[in-house]
Parts: sequence; structure tokens; C-alpha cells
Amino acid sequence: MRLISWNVNGIRAVQKKGFLEWFAQEQPDVLCLQETKAHPEQLDDSLLNVPGYTAYWSSAEKKGYSGTVIYTKEKPLSVQHGFDIPRFDNEGRIVTAEYPAFTLLNIYFPNGKKDQERLNYKMDFYAATLDYCQKLQKAGKQIIICGDVNTAHQEIDLAHPKENSDTSGFLPIERRWIDQLLAQGFTDTLRQFHPEPELYTWWDYKTLARERNVGWRIDYFFVTADLSKKLKDAFILNDVEGSDHCPLGITL
Repeated sequence: MRLISWNVNGIRAVQKKGFLEWFAQEQPDVLCLQETKAHPEQLDDSLLNVPGYTAYWSSAEKKGYSGTVIYTKEKPLSVQHGFDIPRFDNEGRIVTAEYPAFTLLNIYFPNGKKDQERLNYKMDFYAATLDYCQKLQKAGKQIIICGDVNTAHQEIDLAHPKENSDTSGFLPIERRWIDQLLAQGFTDTLRQFHPEPELYTWWDYKTLARERNVGWRIDYFFVTADLSKKLKDAFILNDVEGSDHCPLGITL
């Protein structure tokens, strides 16, 4: 089973850059997108009804902002939007799909760079995610979390760690949250296969950072213990363009 995650930075924008052709060629079992920046009624049929897939959309109340979608070949047992916490759910950041073998959380985590208020929101969202996962774990669920976490975990995960030590996205408090997630029984799937440096998933458009591979690894697949044993591969598709992020994935 192959699952892919991608922050597309606007699904209508990436559609113009060959997204559907890429999707048809890749044919993952599940594709999770973040930052779709669209409501379903704003999209054409080619995005809403991709042959062979069912799509589950979560949109922000604010038009042109945030948003997530799961495209899946196998229909889930159930789908939930959000954490049942209105201040988070109204930004369309969470789609949870329950399958017989696992529960999949597609999440677009907040960015904390704007100001202290937004950083506080991000940290509260992080805490809510841990609580939500803990409840699923207590219910005996195996969990996959994928998406744009908006934080690089360790120095190896960005090109210039020292220069960004005071920048949201690499603050100690943000990095500790990933430590907490791992301590709660999750595995950072990419590092199970690839311990090497210079593996990034996001590059700044403004500074043409992608051409120089001056990037950050802020997109992840995390899985719980039983699924970790079933991992066959974890990968980054850094040659796929169309967004300031690239896709990444796992094979179970």
C-alpha cells in the first residue's frame, strides 16, 4: 500500500502545473493534500471526481485559505473532519479516515511565524493533536499522521539550523513537540530508512532556495509501532515541482 502526502500551496494553482497528470501516473492508494485553498464548489469535475478515487474535503471558513483533502481508492469505514474543537476545525486543517488496519490523519498544522498569538495557536493545535491521538491509541487504533507539520525536528532537517534557531519552525518549544509525539509511540518514517542530511520538503520561493537545495524538512509521515514494523519504504519525491513543497510518502 502506497500513501503520498503533499502541501500543494493551492490546488487550483497546482492543477495548472500538471497535478492531475502526475496523479494519474503516480496512482497512490491514498493521496493526502494540504493547503488546498479551495472549497469543493470552486473546483471543476476533474479535481472533484478523479477516476478510481473518492475524495473527502475539509475547507476553511475563510475562502482561499488552508484546507485539506484525502483522495482514496478504498472507501474508509468512517471519516471525521476536525478535532471537535471549533477554533481549529474552522480552518479545515484535519481530515481523519478510519480503515480496517489503521486510522489516517491528514493534517495541515498551523504556521507560527506571523506573531506570538499565532505561535500560541500553533502550540495549542499541537497539544490537541497529541490528545486526539492518545484517545485513538487508548481505543487500540494504529495511527498514521501525515502532512505539513511546519517544524523541522533536528539540525539535520534544515540547511541553516543556527541561523534559524530563533525562527518559528525551528524553535525549541516546537521541536520538543515532535519529541513528545515520538515518545508517545510514533516513528518518523523517513528516518527509519534515510538517516542522511539534505533531505528537504520545503524551499523558499523568494530566495530561489530549491535550485540550491537550501531547504527545510517540515512535512512528515509518522506511524505507530505495529505499522512501523510493516513499513517497506519511506521517500521524498523532490523532483516533483508545482509547489514550494514536494510530495513524500510511505509504502506499507
